[in-house]
Amino acid sequence: MTEIRKRKVHRSEFKAKVGLEGIRGLRTTHESGQEHGVHPVQVGQWKKEIVERAKTLFEGKRGPKVVDEHSDEERLYGEMGRLKMALDGLKNSLGRAVSDPASMDRSSRAEPLAPTRQCERAGVSRSWL
Repeated sequence: MTEIRKRKVHRSEFKAKVGLEGIRGLRTTHESGQEHGVHPVQVGQWKKEIVERAKTLFEGKRGPKVVDEHSDEERLYGEMGRLKMALDGLKNSLGRAVSDPASMDRSSRAEPLAPTRQCERAGVSRSWL
């Protein structure tokens, strides 16, 4: 009968050390494998994995921000507030606009709506303006 050997489990620090030796080129993969008691193919796999994952190392520093699930809710509430203010301003200017349709463009809000949007929200045709 053949003897059953336990599979070796290497720590991540060990893998990084051996893989970095392979990247640096201080020794060949065969020499590193013999020195550390690891098969040369395994050394090559660790080296390849380090190279592939190196690009993700700095993503968290200045990369895209993590999307917060509450940020969508806050953004939507903000948009609802802006739309409500625009609608209230439109309703106020609509009372004046009945006598002077051109006054719809001269609302007192900081962000004036385009005439097309004003007509959409008021429920009137663009030709009326």
